[in-house]
Amino acid sequence: MGGLELNDIQGDILRGYRAVSGAYLFFEVADAAGGRALLGELAGEVQNAAPWKGRGPAAAVNVAITYDGLRAVGVREEVLRSLPPVFTGPMRKRAVEMLDDKGLSAPEHWDEGIGTERSHILVTIKALAGAGDEQSSTAKADEVLARAQAHGVRLLWQQDACWNPTRREHFGWADGLGQPSIEGTPWPSKPGQGVPLKNGGWRDLKAGEFIHGYPDEDGDVVAGPAAGLLRNGTYMVYRKLYQDIVGFREQLYEDAQKYGATLAHDPPLSPDHLYELLGAKVVGRWRDGHAIELVPEHPNPLKLGDEAVEQPSNDFRYLPQDANGFTCPKGAHIRRCNPRDALGWDGQMSMRHRIIRRGMPYGPYLEFEPGQQDDGVDRGLVFIAFNAAIDRQFEIIQRQWLDDGNVFGLGNDKDYLLGDRGITDDGKPAEPGPDGRVSTGRVMIQGSPPHFVEARPPVVRTKACEYLLTPGIAALRALAAGRV
Repeated sequence: MGGLELNDIQGDILRGYRAVSGAYLFFEVADAAGGRALLGELAGEVQNAAPWKGRGPAAAVNVAITYDGLRAVGVREEVLRSLPPVFTGPMRKRAVEMLDDKGLSAPEHWDEGIGTERSHILVTIKALAGAGDEQSSTAKADEVLARAQAHGVRLLWQQDACWNPTRREHFGWADGLGQPSIEGTPWPSKPGQGVPLKNGGWRDLKAGEFIHGYPDEDGDVVAGPAAGLLRNGTYMVYRKLYQDIVGFREQLYEDAQKYGATLAHDPPLSPDHLYELLGAKVVGRWRDGHAIELVPEHPNPLKLGDEAVEQPSNDFRYLPQDANGFTCPKGAHIRRCNPRDALGWDGQMSMRHRIIRRGMPYGPYLEFEPGQQDDGVDRGLVFIAFNAAIDRQFEIIQRQWLDDGNVFGLGNDKDYLLGDRGITDDGKPAEPGPDGRVSTGRVMIQGSPPHFVEARPPVVRTKACEYLLTPGIAALRALAAGRV
């Protein structure tokens, strides 16, 4: 097929901005005219996905809108009714029922107003590395806030974010790797990012898996009353995740010493080396970004606190060489998030469930030191996902791959990083769910003998969640003009 209409697609979907800081501004629209006026002004400066020359802008602005936001700016009922239920239903109700956001992750503990009918417009601002003042996200945020106030649009919540110099998320891992290769983009495809082929190669995923208006893997193109609104747009998942940095490191360090007792290694590995090795096992990558499937034994495991590797290879599969999980455990985080060919059928079982991830840490980075104390500062990750079908893509990953291990032959074991609902937030055993099962966060490290990393209180908690539409720029202008 031909290329994508990059001038009409918002840039944060397809471009991995190498941002240094960012701001996420949620707004509440008091009246339709004011909301449309703000959208009209923003549409003129939204960063598109076309390649830029030189250093690029100092700050990139992008805009998304919730279902309640579409209603608030006066979108026709015929269009609203044609949107998918996963997008139109109450967010806080869906989070509990479909995303397992309970306990301290329950919506009553979320940021003020997020996931309610008051949450309408999200403006994302990213300050780009090497393009100017690293605080340009703050300056641009102030400018957007002034415009919103002038139109009677109220700020609901502002979340600032910032990368640390080593480009790590707060648990210490290089992040944002393994993005899907998409047909029609002008950037070269990378082996391991698309769909595995029987001949050992890879092909790009169809653009319609991520951008509306183009064929998806089934050859379908979005149609109906909302087709114009959706064209060159996609659905966005905003998920703010608190990370218990010290709790995670303490339990991983403790478990690593137990793991070391099962290894026949001469000489025995040091406690710090064991920490890095077990971390690579439960995540599926070493902290610098190298996949453990490609680098089973890191040549310099005690230097992984340095800057992340630039574009490490992702050209690997799990079958047939690692069907037993002896190199990368079956329950490793990246193997669950993107099973590649691990579910069989040459990757056909996972290709319809890919997402584009565009997250950024929030809160100051805390260096790892064994035995360190929690300083009480709020830290975590603003997780962003783009996908054409939230229920088929993001929610399948969250519900069936991360919250339930059955598809991987892991029973009720949940993903290690996303916590364990079999152990409550205060460390007590949880009650069985409606199906009578109690899930566990236990991770089995396959080997001879296998080692089990036992469940602990959750180290990741949801602090906000929202489903939004990131429209094409033409659709954004149509919304501003009241033509939708």
